[in-house]
Amino acid sequence: MTTLKIASSVLLLLVAAFVWLAPIGPVPGVLIGGTESIAPDSWGQTSSVHEIRLKVNGGLLPRVVIIWVVQVENDLYIVGSRDSGWVSMLVQYGSVQMRMGPNTYQMNASAVTENWQLILERYQDKYRADYPDIVNGFPTIEEAADTIAVFKLTAL
Repeated sequence: MTTLKIASSVLLLLVAAFVWLAPIGPVPGVLIGGTESIAPDSWGQTSSVHEIRLKVNGGLLPRVVIIWVVQVENDLYIVGSRDSGWVSMLVQYGSVQMRMGPNTYQMNASAVTENWQLILERYQDKYRADYPDIVNGFPTIEEAADTIAVFKLTAL
């Protein structure tokens, strides 16, 4: 019986550590995984890529989030709430790792201050059909100016 209690405790501890380390849904983690790769010159067609993992370095621990990504021309963009912890870290540190599929790329995220409205519209257009309740809950373009941050991802 003691062996069973110890094994159960160890299993519970391992599950708790995994949940804390790996991002699950809207809960950030610290592990990104994937195979370190060099970013391509062209991303090709990314319309079928619905989620990426983004590892933002800074603070005591990095933060890995699962987020949406949109491609406008050949550039990749992400969108986040200005009051989000990972967005604050991104503004401060800029360097990230992006996992798309099995590959992880060293990237830089820079805030977009011009024509961000077009990127936000494309972002919403991409996800509206699959996630209408979420996209319809987004702020209007006018409200987004104070609440949303748009970042361009470029290879290091």
